[in-house]
Parts: sequence; structure tokens; C-alpha cells
Amino acid sequence: MATMATPPPSTGLLVIQPLKSRHCTECRSGPLAMLVLEEGAPRCLDCADLGHLVFLPRGDTALTRRSREGSALSAVVVRFNRRRSRYERQGVLVEEAALARAEERCLADAEARRRRRDRDAHRRAAEDVRFTEAFAEEIRQLFPGCPADRAHAIAAHASMRGSGRVGRSAAGRALSETAVISAVRAAVRHTDTPYDQLLMSGVARHEARGRIAPAVDATLAGWRAGRETRP
Repeated sequence: MATMATPPPSTGLLVIQPLKSRHCTECRSGPLAMLVLEEGAPRCLDCADLGHLVFLPRGDTALTRRSREGSALSAVVVRFNRRRSRYERQGVLVEEAALARAEERCLADAEARRRRRDRDAHRRAAEDVRFTEAFAEEIRQLFPGCPADRAHAIAAHASMRGSGRVGRSAAGRALSETAVISAVRAAVRHTDTPYDQLLMSGVARHEARGRIAPAVDATLAGWRAGRETRP
């Protein structure tokens, strides 16, 4: 029988997933999905007194740690990687009751994290609503002629979380006049002029802005003067 590669040293019990067909030298059962080497001879898990353990694949660090902590007997499962010429960890064998307890604890943690995410989401949503209202109010202060619904739409667009727009910048969060005017100007440019169509037709950005600048300036001037117009 061909010899197996020497497994890595371990401070605990080590179980191997063999690459080739192996049989237990004690009970002759096989081929073995997992085996224990004792004095160089393969033995099945039952003969190695590990048959009552269940396999937990790697991947969930918290579940693995808790399962091993709660299991009176456990073993590390490895398999030889020919390409890398080394044994690599595949998971652990633990007592079934310990695994069940660990799963319950992890599920409880997952539920707690979900509740925290929900609370954080509600908090951020409330903050966003307050900020949008403040941004809209600032627009109305600078442009009293801007319709209320339009001011709110501009504020909501500019302050959308994660958008990278002016409302989410440091100046925007501080409700600086420059940031607010920039948001209003951009909204008028894109919504109330043919600016986007000019870009799509191949007109250079600076030229397109020059063409629609008079219309934008006229709208902003009217709103500043208190004339509630809809371009």
C-alpha cells in the first residue's frame, strides 16, 4: 500500500480526508471518507473512537470556535493539496450537541445584528429626512420664488446618501450657501433646459453650459426675486 504524505504536527486530534482509496487496518471497512493515522496505519473514525462526532466544514469562524469550545472531544480535518504540496484545513469534527448549541448562539447573534441594522437604518432614514427638510428650507430662504415641492425635490436629490452629490459634501452638510446654490443651479440645468440633450448630441460640456447659461441665470434670478415660476 502506498504511503501517505506526513500530516502536519498538531496539538490536538487530526483527521485526514484521503485522496486515494483507503481501508481501516482494524475493521477493514472502506473506502474511508475520513481516517485517523495511528502509527502510520489508517483507522476509520469508529475504530478511532471518533465516530460519534459530526463534520463542520470550514467557513464560519464563529460557529467553528463556539462548537469546539462546547465540545468535550473535537478534531481538525485536513486534506492534502497536491498542487501546493501541503495539508489544508477542511473543517472540524465536534459533538453534535455542541454544534447545535453553537448554531443557536450564532443565530441569536445574527438576529441581534439584524435588529441593530434595522435600528441603524431607521435612524439614518430619520436623519436623512431632517437633513432634506433643512436643505429644502435653505433653498427657500435663498430662492423664495422656488416652488416648495421643487425645493424639496432638489434637496432630496442633492442630499441622497451615498450619491456623492453636493448635498453629501462637507459644505452641503453644513448647508453652506455655495453648496445650496450649486445644487439648485444643477437641478435647473438638467431639468429645465435642453442641457442633457445637447450633451447626448455630442456638444462639448463647456459649450452646452454656455448655451443654456442665460436660461439658468434667468430662472435663478426670478426665484431670488420671489417670483414663483416654473421654467
